[in-house]
Amino acid sequence: MSKKIVVAIDGPAGSGKSTIARRLAARLGCIYIDTGAMYRAVGLMALRSGVALSDESKLESLARSADIEFLDNGTRLKLNGEEVTAAIRTPEVSEAASKVSAVPAVRRVLVEKQREMGARSSVVMEGRDIGTVVFPNADVKVFLDAKPEVRTTRRLKEWAEKGQAAEPQQVASEMDERDRRDRTRADSPLLQAPDAVYLDTSDMTLDEVEAWILKLIRDRTSNGKEA
Repeated sequence: MSKKIVVAIDGPAGSGKSTIARRLAARLGCIYIDTGAMYRAVGLMALRSGVALSDESKLESLARSADIEFLDNGTRLKLNGEEVTAAIRTPEVSEAASKVSAVPAVRRVLVEKQREMGARSSVVMEGRDIGTVVFPNADVKVFLDAKPEVRTTRRLKEWAEKGQAAEPQQVASEMDERDRRDRTRADSPLLQAPDAVYLDTSDMTLDEVEAWILKLIRDRTSNGKEA
């Protein structure tokens, strides 16, 4: 790309953020950053070390000590030199990550790390507060969403592909609770930035969502590669 850009993709769990952000980064030649994976990494550290998910001071220390490295266009993650790509995707770590992400001190530390990543190169960064907090001046902001039942189905499929079984009602309940925590937390709640473009992906294919956002990026930056 001729100039450095930041594309911010926000939205709730199951809206398609991770998949779309990875595809966009590959098409644009940007670095893909899954900020949710960073909170999962801290959650994994807390579970392994026995740190209470309510202990803000110790969680902040864990976040500061976390050496997080994304590999292979964000599809793999190393934590302090250890491959934890699969380890951070279990239901237990998902629940821990949701609680850890509500801790203001942890968010401050990881936002610093995320901004450092974005300062080094063009990025497509996805999460829940990218367009509102991490990069409020991002070149392109998109808020992805989908109907609750669609998001639940997507999450069940994602877990099934990884050999993890779960009851639909349980998944729906956990996602509802995570949505509630994300939207009501005092620090950096899940919100659509005023200048973000809203896109409901419920009835769209991945190819359609990718093409739609690529066109938006071209229109906003004149730097997106042709779809």
